[in-house]
Amino acid sequence: MLMNTKLPNFNLLRSFESAARHQSYSRAANELCISQAAVSQQMRNLESNLGVQLFQRKGKKMHLTEPGVTLLKAAQKAFGILQESVNAITKQELAGSLTISSTQAFIALWLMPRLSQFSALYPEIQIRVLSSAKYEDLKLEHIDLAVHFGNQVKRNTNPEYACEFFGEDFVYPVCSARLNDSFNFEEPSDLLNSWLVGLDQANSYDWSSWFDHCNVRTYQNHQQWTLVHSTDMALNAVQNGHGVALAAHFLVRDKIDSGELVIPIKTPHPKSIQRHFVFDPQSSKLARLNVFMRWIESEMSV
Repeated sequence: MLMNTKLPNFNLLRSFESAARHQSYSRAANELCISQAAVSQQMRNLESNLGVQLFQRKGKKMHLTEPGVTLLKAAQKAFGILQESVNAITKQELAGSLTISSTQAFIALWLMPRLSQFSALYPEIQIRVLSSAKYEDLKLEHIDLAVHFGNQVKRNTNPEYACEFFGEDFVYPVCSARLNDSFNFEEPSDLLNSWLVGLDQANSYDWSSWFDHCNVRTYQNHQQWTLVHSTDMALNAVQNGHGVALAAHFLVRDKIDSGELVIPIKTPHPKSIQRHFVFDPQSSKLARLNVFMRWIESEMSV
């Protein structure tokens, strides 16, 4: 059967996958070691080749169109198949273990609910999961991959290790649908009518920064605070109707889609949250690591 459209050049697809994953031409350029102008030209060529628009610019970010989402899923699947073939040819065994470290919230709310999907795809890889937000010495602690979040990850990472950016997200106020219906939140200051759930330790994504960004000063007199040790504790509270918490969108996307949680005020925190993989580039488990990292990226992009 003849195909109506000639397959695009491999380099165009590789650049597209990187640009789509990062939602940024400049970050794709850094990853591919080419100029931003080159990535931009490649994307124009690819769109011309396919006859569809793949990206839409919204602010500083490049967002995928519906055809772009379809192509990204196919490209990542194809690259995954290619990687598996290369692994087989070079006799890099996937079978074995991986030790993953990340925050308690990411593990409890995002990774563990999806881990069965990874294990179904790669039953030969055994996953060991550790909960820690610290910048551990990977070799000393026998950690194969750390997943870190924030805007200071590269600065805090030992230069001996690779630090790979894999996207960013916004932080929003979230609460239960029931609470939102009860209070009918319309303005940022309306949240002060409810309990506010925050973390008991200093962090970059706190309520004071959000209220300052919204030009609400009266939060300093607010009395109804609940402080917890981790974001998953905060979200457990708000899911059961206790107040409003701040959370990265990727952590609550499933709950929002199901209607259990809502974003009562659509103003994001002024600081976006960046995601990074940290690993030893000389690890003997690179084939295994690559499979796991690409799987996380694929799940994040859905």
